[in-house]
Amino acid sequence: MNTFHINVTVAPEHLDDLNHVNNVQYLEWVQQVSKAHWQKLSLPEWDMHYIWVVHSHLIRYHQPAFLGEELVISTFIKAAKGAKSERHVHITRKGMEPPLVTCETIWVLLDAKSGKPVRVPAEMISALE
Repeated sequence: MNTFHINVTVAPEHLDDLNHVNNVQYLEWVQQVSKAHWQKLSLPEWDMHYIWVVHSHLIRYHQPAFLGEELVISTFIKAAKGAKSERHVHITRKGMEPPLVTCETIWVLLDAKSGKPVRVPAEMISALE
């Protein structure tokens, strides 16, 4: 399994009125880690011919995070089949379990020119999984 991580420190702009990380911020981090992971794995020709779009997010909030906490945002692709891939993201406090937030995202691969769904190529599946 190809797991990718980024680290963030909770800043004042990440907080909501309850002084914990805003749920919208978690989604921003899901997008950020997903994009960074793709950029690490992707080949230039893939980026010329394909684009990924979100079909759905399923976010589960287990515990809040607070100002100054160091978080680890991890992601991996659980499966890729047809035109879809299932990406998982776990957000934890650095060095601690269980996750604060988990997210399962279904992404759909589109042809960059037509905008229509296309099967995920075998070589791309190998790189993702």
